[in-house]
Amino acid sequence: MNVEKILKTNKPLPKKKKLVINMMLATTEANSMVADALKPFEISTQQFNVLRILRGQQGKPANLNTIQERMVNKMSNTTRLVDKLLDKKLADRCICAENRRKVEIAITKKGLDLLKDIDPVIESTEDKITENLTEPEIEQLNQLLEKMRK
Repeated sequence: MNVEKILKTNKPLPKKKKLVINMMLATTEANSMVADALKPFEISTQQFNVLRILRGQQGKPANLNTIQERMVNKMSNTTRLVDKLLDKKLADRCICAENRRKVEIAITKKGLDLLKDIDPVIESTEDKITENLTEPEIEQLNQLLEKMRK
């Protein structure tokens, strides 16, 4: 369905406005689909993002600043997200060897196991989100979106 039909307007929108609205609609739909896929695992998209960041550390802990920098949604309250992961035993606090006042976060085995269960579900969701695009279109869209963010 095109943007004009969604907005119930009979006149065409300016191209830039239509692009921005399309991006916002696509983002909302993708976020909703990922959140729905994560519901059975009782984890939010932001918590999932933090777990993937921690897994990407390959066994090394990360401080809150590192996690915040790598978050997809920079508006998230990283401390609160990490606290929830700690409560669920999906992450653990570590004391930094070089600076004992510095607290770092590491993913636990339980967190890694959860990600192993989630990975195929998210991959299937990503397939569903992009099912109407060809591989060259996905590549082109990635390039264009990255170009916009520069």
